[in-house]
Amino acid sequence: MTQRTTLTQFLHEGQRHVAGATGDFTGLVADVAVAGKTIANAVGRGALLATGDGLAQQLRTLAADLFLELVSATSHLSATLSRDDDAIRETGTRGRYLLTFVPLSSSSNLDINYQTGTIFSILRAPDPDRPAREEDFLQPGREMECAGLVQYSGSTRLVLATRLGVDGFTLDRELGEYVLTHPDVTVPAACDEVSVHAVGSRSWEPPVNRYVRECIAGADGPRGRDFRLRWSASLVADASRILTRGGVFLHPHGANTRNGDHLSLLTEVNPVAWIVERAGGRAITGRNDILDLQPTGIDQRVPLLFGSRDEVDRLHSHHIDYTEGRDGADDEQPLFTTRSLFR
Repeated sequence: MTQRTTLTQFLHEGQRHVAGATGDFTGLVADVAVAGKTIANAVGRGALLATGDGLAQQLRTLAADLFLELVSATSHLSATLSRDDDAIRETGTRGRYLLTFVPLSSSSNLDINYQTGTIFSILRAPDPDRPAREEDFLQPGREMECAGLVQYSGSTRLVLATRLGVDGFTLDRELGEYVLTHPDVTVPAACDEVSVHAVGSRSWEPPVNRYVRECIAGADGPRGRDFRLRWSASLVADASRILTRGGVFLHPHGANTRNGDHLSLLTEVNPVAWIVERAGGRAITGRNDILDLQPTGIDQRVPLLFGSRDEVDRLHSHHIDYTEGRDGADDEQPLFTTRSLFR
């Protein structure tokens, strides 16, 4: 059997090539990885572990508690920010880093035994010598040091994005170690799969309507090829699919969309955007690149369009056309007709 690189070996080898490395970053990523393994075990036990009707809520609460306990056990962190309550928690130490996380994204899928995951990102603490403040987390996405996903499905997969690139690790349950199985992950520039959050389609902006109509028209339309719909209602699952074989994900802005229906900029959108861009893809709100946004609050919500660069470039172009009055699309044309992504 060919010897494969473990996550521990990967991290220590990477640390050797960073001048002045203290081991704090390596240690923090290792803590997150252990948290992922622990949550994977809990998710794998499912209804054997939780009782009553509240399976999703019980596992989400358990995942949050496990994650906080494991990443706060060492002195690498100053504070954390969780998507579950948009709350900052100090760790009791003056670590060099801040951590954002979603302990169990799309936990509502658990009652049907469908995949879910953990999302995280690591930022530098502006001043480790004082208690962390809310404004410390309000850093543009490009300032992140690292981001990652842990996908709980048929296998447990950790996707880790650093300034050196994106790599995927699969948990070997017999060894108890993550093993490098997907080195140098790259998002294909073109694709034929679209993940679209269609519930709010009545209030989509015209540029999104225009793009989706082009995809629906398939080989007979302006794109000259057919597209397939792949919506999983799981951000981690859709992001993992796009990282593996390309595609585009649309959770767009709509004029009638409530703020709460969007995704969290700091704990969901920025980490996914960072990972996708490090892998050669692109992530936008529509008109703006996600990673250039200046956050205004820890509970800020924004739309998210990301994936294969050619497709996201086209979406961005449609938004610019609309803003500058060059959009010639018929906005009254029905969105879903006989030829549809939903067939």
